[in-house]
Amino acid sequence: MTEEPLPAEIALPAEPMARLLAVMARLRNPDGGCPWDLEQDFATIAPYTIEEAYEVADAIEHRDMAALKDELGDLLLQVVFHAQMAREAGNFDFADVAQAIAEKMVRRHPHVFGSIDIKTADAQTKAWEEHKESERTAKAMAEGRRPSVLDGVASGLPALMRSLKLQRRAARVGFDWPNAADVLLKVDEELSEIKEELSTGHDPVRMQDEVGDLLFACVNLARHLDVDPEAALRHANAKFERRFRGVELDLASSGRMPSDASLDELETAWQRVKATEG
Repeated sequence: MTEEPLPAEIALPAEPMARLLAVMARLRNPDGGCPWDLEQDFATIAPYTIEEAYEVADAIEHRDMAALKDELGDLLLQVVFHAQMAREAGNFDFADVAQAIAEKMVRRHPHVFGSIDIKTADAQTKAWEEHKESERTAKAMAEGRRPSVLDGVASGLPALMRSLKLQRRAARVGFDWPNAADVLLKVDEELSEIKEELSTGHDPVRMQDEVGDLLFACVNLARHLDVDPEAALRHANAKFERRFRGVELDLASSGRMPSDASLDELETAWQRVKATEG
């Protein structure tokens, strides 16, 4: 006997994008939808959206095209999820999202879709930023507030990324250190303030403030050295993980775990691992 197709399969369109939209609509349908999906809102889904974006970046970093295809699908699902919730609330739907971004790309590329002549990537970057700035200014004016060069730097960005964006915006209007050497002096100054705070009692609130200043100065230094601080920290994280796993293997050769070793023994194993890396 031939197995009957599932009713859900009969109802879903064949075209991939329409199918995905129909899947999400079905998941969010109060009549027979998924209880978990029905409980979600924009705030509860936002962390998953951020996580999926990072997983896309991870697949790219590892040059894993199969994983990239999967992760892009997961990220697309997040867009569809948000659009479906907005549709239910009567705000907008996926078609509105797609239409808005298409119009924005046309508007911001007059050299491609219009008669403006832009020859180089640097010139395009400058034109792009100028156009975005004019859009931000118009938005501020429409909202009845004073425009700022810092408008549009989302508060929800990861702190390291937001720090870099804030500094770049301020630098556009001349609020910047002249060179990396001056920034390095600022890093030393912030480190000295942490040392001073440690010597005078270690107030948690003040220490958080001083550590934040140090991290901000380090991002500034990276920017002046043309180093992406996010990429640099990811590299440092990967290096630490690789070396610590090496320490675990080193100790395992004698039947021990890191918790069985003293700090001196751990440091010795760490140096052995570093030495094998050349």
